[in-house]
Amino acid sequence: MLHLVATPIGNLGDISHRALEVLSNADLVICEDTRKTGYLLKHFEISKPMLTFRVDNEKRALPRILRLLEEGKTIALVTDSGTPGISDPGFLVVRAALEKNIEINAVPGPSAFVMALTLSGLPTTSFTFRGFPPHKSGPRKRFYEVDALASHTLVYYESPYRLIASLQDALLVFGDRRGAVANDLTKKFENVKRARLSELIEFFKSNPPKGEYTVVIEGAGKSDFTQPA
Repeated sequence: MLHLVATPIGNLGDISHRALEVLSNADLVICEDTRKTGYLLKHFEISKPMLTFRVDNEKRALPRILRLLEEGKTIALVTDSGTPGISDPGFLVVRAALEKNIEINAVPGPSAFVMALTLSGLPTTSFTFRGFPPHKSGPRKRFYEVDALASHTLVYYESPYRLIASLQDALLVFGDRRGAVANDLTKKFENVKRARLSELIEFFKSNPPKGEYTVVIEGAGKSDFTQPA
């Protein structure tokens, strides 16, 4: 059986009892980075063999994973933080396992984009999560243009190295909409900056980005966003 196990996005206290039980009983843990997952397992006194599964080794690792599943092994799939399969290659394991009629279940838990959305103050009744925009400005603008007329709230992930440039492209495509930028969620210095895109750009020019970010932008329709920055 394949278990999709959500893990904390920062605060280790957010792991669930069920997640710990599944990890303790697994024959193998599939992860993006054995160092990060190893730290998590060690903290909870769990010792398990680990296998990396990421973009650069997916073609080599996937056949081995499927073979172990077909042999009846219990495998837990995790990501570096949050819910596996969200903006990581974990969905490839899920798709391949389904094609082999292998049983799958999920252990729910933290997800950075859901937390950022609920903290943004922007409408949550309808939204689109789009993951990471392209690295370069031209493709990134075209990526944003797909969402330009959408009336619902938009959610993206972004690297600290591209955050300002990404917000600048968003401003060009969307106009000066309201937004929120969240980082270090669940950690000691958790922060959510709420302002218009132009103001967010100026803020991060004066406060260099560090860590991973979730960007939430209001849709083309009117928003009930009223919170001060």
